[in-house]
Amino acid sequence: MIKILFICHGNICRSPMAEFIFKDIIEKEGIADKFFVSSAATSSEELGNGVYYAAAEKLSKMGINSNGKCAVKMSKSDYDRYDYIIAMEEKNVRNILKIIGSDKDKKVFKLLDFADGGDIADPWYSRNFDLACDEIIKGCRGFIEYLSKKGKKISRNKAKLALFYTFLYLNEENLKIIKSCLQLFAQKTIKKQ
Repeated sequence: MIKILFICHGNICRSPMAEFIFKDIIEKEGIADKFFVSSAATSSEELGNGVYYAAAEKLSKMGINSNGKCAVKMSKSDYDRYDYIIAMEEKNVRNILKIIGSDKDKKVFKLLDFADGGDIADPWYSRNFDLACDEIIKGCRGFIEYLSKKGKKISRNKAKLALFYTFLYLNEENLKIIKSCLQLFAQKTIKKQ
């Protein structure tokens, strides 16, 4: 079982979004039994509070329920408990290292290390929960791809999953992808006839 802990500052916006989006992906992929996924904060500011309403609303629009999640703080013992500790931004990484001391087993990453790099801006301040969600999905997809390349046999329906999440976010870029997929499908269908 692969144990993953998503981390942000308060555990009310980005890290619970990552936790529940990742759980949704692996559930739809049929591989949830291969993972234990949770999230935590590096600060004590929001301990016991639920997922921030705008983050919960964004998840709800995706059909993802985050009810019952309360903010918890990461502890030093989490380093031994989890295989991957995945932060949302560089500031989270620095705070994680203050809690755990050092990353001797190279378990600490930023989520976008598995995509195109960078930080996921805190939507608490930016108010841009759509962008945070898009970046979290991109990072989660990249993380699953990373595990697959590492030799972890976890993926079953990668193409279906990619298409599902592409349809979920109909923007101009994704519409181009859908159009290309449909054209390829049509070409293959015509060739078979």
